[in-house]
Amino acid sequence: MTGISHRFVESASGLRMHVAEAGSGPLVLLLHGFPESWYSWRHQLVALADAGYHAVAPDQRGYGRTGGPDEVDQYSILHLAGDVAGLIGALGADRAVVVGHDWGAPVAWHTALFRPDLVRGVVGLSVPPYPRGRAGLSQTLRGQLGDPAYLAYYMMYFQQQGVPEAELGRDLDTTFRRLLAGAPVMAAHGLPMVPEGGGFLDVFQDPEELPDWLTEADIAFLVAEFEENGFRRPLHWYRNLDRNWELTAPWHGASIQPPALLIVGDKDLVVANPQARESLSTLSGHVPGLREVRLLSGCGHWTQQERPKEVSEALVDFLAGL
Repeated sequence: MTGISHRFVESASGLRMHVAEAGSGPLVLLLHGFPESWYSWRHQLVALADAGYHAVAPDQRGYGRTGGPDEVDQYSILHLAGDVAGLIGALGADRAVVVGHDWGAPVAWHTALFRPDLVRGVVGLSVPPYPRGRAGLSQTLRGQLGDPAYLAYYMMYFQQQGVPEAELGRDLDTTFRRLLAGAPVMAAHGLPMVPEGGGFLDVFQDPEELPDWLTEADIAFLVAEFEENGFRRPLHWYRNLDRNWELTAPWHGASIQPPALLIVGDKDLVVANPQARESLSTLSGHVPGLREVRLLSGCGHWTQQERPKEVSEALVDFLAGL
């Protein structure tokens, strides 16, 4: 793409990471979510470069041309945030603004929590910065939904080895068409639940046509990215959720100190349930530097792709205020 170049950078974590970058100036790291790649930031790379920043979007651990180890325990939040912290210095910067969408948002929030000395600002898209709870994911969901209903929650479905990666890899075109353009089917309590005997893709309806922000070329790009390595390593991120709760015990009750911004689509399934929506009003206790929660009307989960101009403008405004 015009104005975007590619190279490999050795993070101090030891991972050789593929990055897409544009521009020069203060460093802004853009972290993609599941199941994506650097490509989800194609619009913001150019916009941030035009605004005078060095915008860098890596393929994160387990994704795209970066790849990664096969072992599940190598995808903990300490590894993921460590990759980002190590990438900042490897790119020749002392500090960076770290921006993350979907799974990239928890990585951004935790990088700011673990290494505030390296992060001069943090932005999350879609996923708010939840404080560490009193229990891990499995125990929490079992308490909320009951046993065995909690196993139908999509993150619990992803705990199975082999089953979700086989489902998602069976027909890549259908997978990305449904995930990116299909309307989510939510349970009565507002959570995405895998139907009995079904799979994760059954949470989404088949789209009649692609939305105006998504092209056939975009679908084809993602299909090509996942053809070789599939979904196994990206799914390992989910398989560390209980482990992450254990590993982050030293930060229990700690707050995220750098200046922060949250951007959320009001149609995003992440905040579709009332409890999640209500929690947005209490974030300042965990993130005292939170400057704004920006709700994008009519926007779904794929925030920076659905609303590229609005997201880019919000990022530039936030950066200018640091």
